[in-house]
Amino acid sequence: MIKVILGFKRRQGMDVQAFRDYRRDVHAPLLFAIPEAKKIRRFVVSYPLLESNSPEPRFDAVVEAWFDNEDDMDALFLSENFQTKVDPDHVHFIDLSSVVRIVSEETVVVE
Repeated sequence: MIKVILGFKRRQGMDVQAFRDYRRDVHAPLLFAIPEAKKIRRFVVSYPLLESNSPEPRFDAVVEAWFDNEDDMDALFLSENFQTKVDPDHVHFIDLSSVVRIVSEETVVVE
């Protein structure tokens, strides 16, 4: 199993709730409307808890996407649909300079 982990900040000038709403209501439907998204086995978005006494979190969201193998991952991210319909939308809600991406092989230690 291959897992892609993405961490990123919201674009400048966008408040936290608008960022979360846009990702859920606009961006996610774009992604899951393309046929290549069927290669995704699991998809999770995590948001930091906003605590008044804590420093600002490094990321406004962390996304995890699981694939059976690297070929399936590439089939999504390198597809024309992703490149022309999904990827261009990122600029509307993500600070692209903040994106950190890790491709990993997941090992479950406790379940």
